[in-house]
Amino acid sequence: MSYQTINPSNEEKVKVFPEHTDEQLEELIARAQSTYQNDWSQRTLAGRKTVLKNAASIMRKRRSDFARLVTLEMGKLLREAGEEVDLSADILDYYADNAERLLAPKQLKVTEGEAILENAPLGVIFCVEPWNFPYYQLARVVGPNLMLGNTLVVKHAPNVPQSALAFEKLLLDAGAPAGAYTNVFLSNEQAAVAIADKRIRGVALTGSERAGSAVAAEAGKALKKSTMELGGSDAFIVLDDADMDIAIKWGVWGKMNNTGECCIAAKRFILDETIADRFIDRFRQELAKLVPGDPADDKTTLGPLCTRAALELVEKQIKAAVDGGAKILLGGKRIDRPGYFLEPTILTNIDSRNPAYYQEFFAPVALIFRVKNEDEAIKLANDSPYGLGGTVITKDVERGKRIARQIDTGMVFINQATWTAPDLPFGGVKNSGFGRELSELGIGEFVNKKLIRTA
Repeated sequence: MSYQTINPSNEEKVKVFPEHTDEQLEELIARAQSTYQNDWSQRTLAGRKTVLKNAASIMRKRRSDFARLVTLEMGKLLREAGEEVDLSADILDYYADNAERLLAPKQLKVTEGEAILENAPLGVIFCVEPWNFPYYQLARVVGPNLMLGNTLVVKHAPNVPQSALAFEKLLLDAGAPAGAYTNVFLSNEQAAVAIADKRIRGVALTGSERAGSAVAAEAGKALKKSTMELGGSDAFIVLDDADMDIAIKWGVWGKMNNTGECCIAAKRFILDETIADRFIDRFRQELAKLVPGDPADDKTTLGPLCTRAALELVEKQIKAAVDGGAKILLGGKRIDRPGYFLEPTILTNIDSRNPAYYQEFFAPVALIFRVKNEDEAIKLANDSPYGLGGTVITKDVERGKRIARQIDTGMVFINQATWTAPDLPFGGVKNSGFGRELSELGIGEFVNKKLIRTA
């Protein structure tokens, strides 16, 4: 596995990093375990809070530096990269400020004596994280676990090595001891060795369905608790009474945020037939306005895909969809310029026999479906192997809530594209994984719910 920075906007190879050796991996896990036992788990919540607050402050002060690194490595528009830095700092602050409340012991009602439920750390947690939000994904595991008292060993994606190192340095600069947070450049085989190591007490992964299946199998074999935040094919339902301005605003944002390289991006647009033509016409016009270019340039509104492999995959998906009967309403091709740019694409005429029907498109590709009523919309939304997020656009909020309760996903947003915040639980069902990150649920995953009973 090659850890390297390749600028996706011009295909220039910037820097290559060597993998850690087996001996180095052993040393790093041993250090993480020692730091957990002898230092980090023994600190007070106030002591851990100081480190996370410092880290959040540093991120805000050096916002531009952190953002430019993300733009360089995975092609995120610079303004969106800055927003990711802000969100990551907010997550660190959230757990620093709320951990004492979230982890407070609970007095249980018993007929005699006393029973207390306390929250204790587990130990060293091994994390596998993706490239599409290089800091946000790390903050989601760092905030709750470091405040809880766990230590972390993290294998980041191979195409964002400088972002990975920057986050490790951030925590050291904030005052974390060596071993509290450790970045590792590992092969998949070495990752399996780490998961099996008896000093690793839990495994967290955010990534593809394929990666999740492999890592969950390794964790299960080793009897390790795991959380899996995997892919999605989120439905964006526009009902017959929808405010079209709201539908277009959030439809475009939900599809094009992060160039569509987002697990909770709006991917399947399910439109009531009475408003479908109006939505499609305006949606197509808005996507056609997007301007490709250097993602660091404020005038650019369409960034590149992250890698050549990502671009080639979606090109194959589009071809297979068209071969299966789909129609291209917009785009469909690579843009003739340096970098991994794809035209914003709209596909329609997709039935269940088409391979695109059940696939996740991790790109600026929207699939359009027409339905006769809300019952058909719900049925189509649920006809997916994924169950991460979803959106319902309607002027009748109670109607939206009723429909949301029937959609088989971990999250549903009404009159807004699916998104995230530190105090909102994040996660899905079915092939979108299991477990939750963020909010009070996120700090409750890798924890020993310890009962202390006094007779």
